Amino acid sequence: MEKNPSGWLSSISVNYPCTILAFRSLFFSCLDHFSGASSRYAPGMKPSAIRRCQGHRNFREARVREFFEYNTLHSPRHFNIRFRHTMPNSLVQYFRCPQRFDLLAWRDEPTGESGYFRFGNDSTCFGSYHAQRPSAFPAGALHDALDEVVIEDGKVHLPFSPSQVLEHLQRESYVGEWREGPLSILSQIYYFLRPALTVPVRRHLQRLYLSNWKELSFPSWPVDCSVNNLMEHLLLLSLRASGEKCVPFIWFWPNASSSCAIMTHDVENQEGYDYCSTLMDVDDTFGIKASFQVIPEERYMVLPRLLEEIRGRGFEICVHDLNHDGHLYKNREQFLQRAVKINAYGKQFGAEGFRAAVLYRKQIWYDALEFSFDMSVPNVAHLDPQRGGCCTVMPYFLNGILEIPVTTVQDYSLWNILHDYSISLWKRQTKIIMEKHGCMSFIVHPDYVKHPRQLLIYRELLAHLDRLRRDSDVWIATPGEVNRWWRQRAAMHLVEKGGSWLIEGEGSERASIGYAKEAEGRLVLSLDHPSLPQSGITSGTAHATTRA
Repeated sequence: MEKNPSGWLSSISVNYPCTILAFRSLFFSCLDHFSGASSRYAPGMKPSAIRRCQGHRNFREARVREFFEYNTLHSPRHFNIRFRHTMPNSLVQYFRCPQRFDLLAWRDEPTGESGYFRFGNDSTCFGSYHAQRPSAFPAGALHDALDEVVIEDGKVHLPFSPSQVLEHLQRESYVGEWREGPLSILSQIYYFLRPALTVPVRRHLQRLYLSNWKELSFPSWPVDCSVNNLMEHLLLLSLRASGEKCVPFIWFWPNASSSCAIMTHDVENQEGYDYCSTLMDVDDTFGIKASFQVIPEERYMVLPRLLEEIRGRGFEICVHDLNHDGHLYKNREQFLQRAVKINAYGKQFGAEGFRAAVLYRKQIWYDALEFSFDMSVPNVAHLDPQRGGCCTVMPYFLNGILEIPVTTVQDYSLWNILHDYSISLWKRQTKIIMEKHGCMSFIVHPDYVKHPRQLLIYRELLAHLDRLRRDSDVWIATPGEVNRWWRQRAAMHLVEKGGSWLIEGEGSERASIGYAKEAEGRLVLSLDHPSLPQSGITSGTAHATTRA
């Protein structure tokens, strides 16, 4: 349970306006200190940013917005990033198509400074570029690399490395180190004061911190499909280079399902813990099983009785951080110490999956986690304290761990940041994800959904998912089931025998062959062979125009 770290703090939350003013004053004082008290403008600000600031009535608040932009885009990771061959055959890995259809090549090893460019109108990329310096900012007119693609001698020649772009986006390498500078100091102050702050005060501070989210141009809101669109563009180009009518691949989901959906419940406090059994009843009403992420230490006592009930009823258990104090990734030494405990709790709870508190993450440290899958990386993190996003709606591997990204807005953000008490945004997001045959991943907290108004909305969401399962062949699974399927699919192979394609490997009896073909200049993914009448799932996707 939460405890007041100091007696005098208990009085802070009494006077709501004073608390807000004090925190705002501290916030700007930190910015003044770290940006240079003797300088009117923050170091590294562009001249255009300075001119914009001069026109604001309150310069310091304008500087906050510029600081977020500067801190995100100007980190050591942006300079001299050389591609390491850690993700070969990215087209084969994504589609599970035969190797002979991966016809991608790049002119020379891209070197030098990494930055932003486009590949078509629907894919923002980050990486190094052949013989050209990419943009340092994602906003504005970006260079379109598709204009420089050449199909020659049966190869698709690219001015960049697709594997490098995928690695940067999925690992969020384009985002600066958020734990450095004023934001780190503010984070520590906030979590120190948090036990003494009332819920309304915390919500106000969170809205203040996230107030600039609409100004963020990348990743795209409400769902960013840059990775998925990039792969579809590349497959279309490879199809053209091959001279074939279609490219066979292993369909994304088992039993010819069009898309996938998972429900997850992060249990944050004692009230939420006590509500877990009731929430399972609600889920069971709609025939939907979920995972429960439990916090091992401090927040509540995790009793074997609840874990047995969760497993016995067909739900899943995942480890949710260590103590949810927001400092899991504070530094490497502390992380390694906590990882030992987290791994031990994973074995004790029989948990295969992990999720960090507040969706904090540092993918380069995942090697210390002994879990089969993780669910800490959002698709787009505009409404999360740690900004960024992996820009994909599909699971992907990170050093042996399967990352199942959070692809929809959290219930807390929907209700307390956006003040939206409907499922309209969730429905909009599910529509976009289904167009890419992706995985719809939801976070709904038992701590918040237990209230009548929120519970009514949650029931409406479950009813919507149930309709998608019946009407659109959506596979509603648990995270563990997704993990097992995606690993099986990654090990399957398409083999050609007697002029026909067959799938070999464990789990192949549940797998289906999909076909990618070109129709009116666009890539179409379908479960129907081009020579047969269409009757299954189809989708019009990428459009690519290039020089041949």
